[in-house]
Amino acid sequence: MKQKRLIMRSSILAVIGIALAYTFYANFIADRSVAKAGDYSINFVLHDLEGERIELEGMKGKGVFLNFWGTYCPPCVKEMPIMEELYAEYKDQGVEIVAVNANETELQVENFANRLGLTFPIAIDKGRNVIDAYGIKPLPTTILIDEHGVIVRVFSGGMTEQMVRDFMEEIKPGT
Repeated sequence: MKQKRLIMRSSILAVIGIALAYTFYANFIADRSVAKAGDYSINFVLHDLEGERIELEGMKGKGVFLNFWGTYCPPCVKEMPIMEELYAEYKDQGVEIVAVNANETELQVENFANRLGLTFPIAIDKGRNVIDAYGIKPLPTTILIDEHGVIVRVFSGGMTEQMVRDFMEEIKPGT
């Protein structure tokens, strides 16, 4: 009888251990990102804070610096002024920034953008459909798309000024 209980308890513990290991792997280790360098970008349509339509397909011919972010994300907050500064320099060279916010309220995002004086297009991904389509995790994540709509690079984490500059040079049309 004691042997049967020991076998039963050991079996249950083994099943629980396997389930925990799988859960840990699936949530923290497995790469579930959809966007990969060399793939074509996934088209989407969002509206910016002024109500203007933003469609990725409509930006063919330009390099697109697609940044996924949140106001609650310290690296996101730090890199936004850098992006703004370099946007002024690179927008006339065929590089567009599109900042896609992760489902926050319009008031939060507008206050944030006004406080930092951001002028590049900012859209709110209500329902996180674009974030899910691209498999974005964590924030910030930036996807660099060339003038042909091909993903050049996917970068997760905060960026320095030099990184943003190098990334914009990388997607500048004709380079």
